[in-house]
Amino acid sequence: MQKVAIITGAGRGIGKAIAEHLVADNYLVAVADIDGVTAKYVSDRINALTPDSARYYVLDISEREAVFNLVDDVVSDFGRLDVFVNNAGIAYIDSIVDSQPDKVNRLLDVNLKGTFWGIQAAASQFIKQGDGGTIVNAASLASVEGSALQGAYSASKFAIRGLGQSAAKELAQYGITVNAYDPGIVLTPLRDYIDQKTAQIKKTTPDLQRKSVIDEIAFGRPASVDEIADLVLFLVSPKAKYITGQSILIDGGMRFH
Repeated sequence: MQKVAIITGAGRGIGKAIAEHLVADNYLVAVADIDGVTAKYVSDRINALTPDSARYYVLDISEREAVFNLVDDVVSDFGRLDVFVNNAGIAYIDSIVDSQPDKVNRLLDVNLKGTFWGIQAAASQFIKQGDGGTIVNAASLASVEGSALQGAYSASKFAIRGLGQSAAKELAQYGITVNAYDPGIVLTPLRDYIDQKTAQIKKTTPDLQRKSVIDEIAFGRPASVDEIADLVLFLVSPKAKYITGQSILIDGGMRFH
């Protein structure tokens, strides 16, 4: 029987790569995103190569009811749920003193609360099924060390690590693992926004800003989305069945902990 995975924020970037890698590993995938156009594109592309392997779903993960409805819809469509990847997230770049309340609230609603609802909805379904499950959360290098101009973002990602540890302790009794991946620099549309906004505040260019962070990487290059997806594929595999509550850095040697 094929396993079923939900990936939020799967309409582009890392989430898209995760969905594609899971399908290559014989999963059925729910491509979930706030952008219906990109979600449909990814689902259609997957199905063109591997027919009937993907469906797309549109939701705002900050809305708890929408996340629970997503799980219900996926179980109705595919019959069960085995993996939930809380990949969706947003960034907000500004100094702490200049950060706007509406922007901070939105970021926390999506990154932290959205992840909370994802864990809650997935765990509820896994417990109902009675045969375990796997939850993987998107943390970040910013969950290990805070960065200037990323106060709200870092706070949300540090919180996701703590949330994941608590969930891992609570859910182990049900055979549910909860882990996180901590990407460093990955060239995605989200990274483009981070570099552009940071450069604007620092009064430099996006190219110079990007070079300054790439220069900190031991390998001397950013990660590819496929490399991040490979880590997620490991975390959902039987090889990681005894790993829970962990947050794994994948940053090419920028930070060590």
